[in-house]
Amino acid sequence: MTPAPSAESGVAIRVRRLRKSFGTQVVLDGIDLDVLPGEIFVLMGPSGSGKSVLLRHLIGLETADSGEILLNDLRIEDEGIRDRFRLAMVFQSGGLLNSLTVGENVGLFLSEHRLKPPAEIERIVQEKLALVHLGPKDSLKYPSELSGGMKKRVAIARALVMEPQVVLYDEPTSELDPLVAVTVGREIVRANAMSGATTLVVTHDRDLAFGIAHRIAFLSEGRIVAVGTPDAIRQSQDPLVRRFLSADFTRD
Repeated sequence: MTPAPSAESGVAIRVRRLRKSFGTQVVLDGIDLDVLPGEIFVLMGPSGSGKSVLLRHLIGLETADSGEILLNDLRIEDEGIRDRFRLAMVFQSGGLLNSLTVGENVGLFLSEHRLKPPAEIERIVQEKLALVHLGPKDSLKYPSELSGGMKKRVAIARALVMEPQVVLYDEPTSELDPLVAVTVGREIVRANAMSGATTLVVTHDRDLAFGIAHRIAFLSEGRIVAVGTPDAIRQSQDPLVRRFLSADFTRD
């Protein structure tokens, strides 16, 4: 069981009646959701259920047709609100720049905004890499030299450099073998424990969801059909949840 969350650094996320359509296709159909400060909250469900679209609304890549998202009771769409909170995104692909070394990727936020002198940036980069079990030699490599799991860990280190209040993960274990996926899941838990940031994870990986979450919301066809602790979701009698959890390969 993942330890209880810390609310010291995290931000409360509230989603109210959020709706989004692309043409005639309704992708989010009146989403209501509460994420507590500092917790690891997982959005789980089948592909096409609206999980990643909801995440893109949080980061500002999509605009809702109606409804609202609030960070600590402030509307995220209002002018200047996003600038008041530090949100970091770990993309499904890792989102690393191939022309930069690992160290340069991790320190990019600090160097681009000239927030620290070069020596201090290097210290912070090495500190964050160490948190995801990567070292100075790894910082000199380029993304093309990394495995999929290492890319995800570098992306987590890059997010932590921002000292985020909210960290968003989009399918963090996609295209990873089960053993590497477990490692990435452990790094998500470690990052949450170290930073205290509110952590929102989108995944269809059942093992990841049950392994790291404080609470889980199950989405199907743009609607939330169940919310609860991992144990509560396991015991859910909702037929959509049962079908997803029991899905397996069987030979005819």
